[in-house]
Amino acid sequence: MRKNIWVLVLQCLLLLGCYLVSTMELAMEEKADEAIPVTTMSPPEGNTTFLDGTTWCVALPGVSQVDLQNALDWACGLGMANCKAIQEGGACYEPDTLLSHASFAFNDYYQQNGNSDIACNFGGTAAVTKYNPSHGKCVFDAAGVASAAPPLYKLNPSSVWWQLACLLLPLYLGS
Repeated sequence: MRKNIWVLVLQCLLLLGCYLVSTMELAMEEKADEAIPVTTMSPPEGNTTFLDGTTWCVALPGVSQVDLQNALDWACGLGMANCKAIQEGGACYEPDTLLSHASFAFNDYYQQNGNSDIACNFGGTAAVTKYNPSHGKCVFDAAGVASAAPPLYKLNPSSVWWQLACLLLPLYLGS
């Protein structure tokens, strides 16, 4: 009985340690991401076929706000774009602007619908770009670009070991 209590205490301490390590790493990563300047994207002119083939769809600045809102509503509604990330608290909610939210929704629709020029029109409120509009924790999907996990160069080796320990140690202690 005593052994079970100590195992439980150790597991709780381990989970707390894992939480603190991952929270500190996330805070450091966010601070590093904030130091990267955000560039303004402008749509390409002419042909939208690029050498590496990776493209995104973004909302055009300067278009009618009413048209942009209608296009965003369609993309998140009938267009079935995944707009969860642009909801309050989502990874792409900030900056809380119509242009930013529309760009995310338009790109999600564009990626789901074959990356064709017609899938990035939205009544003339959007255009294809070769520049990745991702910023901070907000990752815009792209065909052939894995965006679910951070790039390998962003993984801290000590973080990987901590995560592995956090997964395996409770299993070891529980047996």
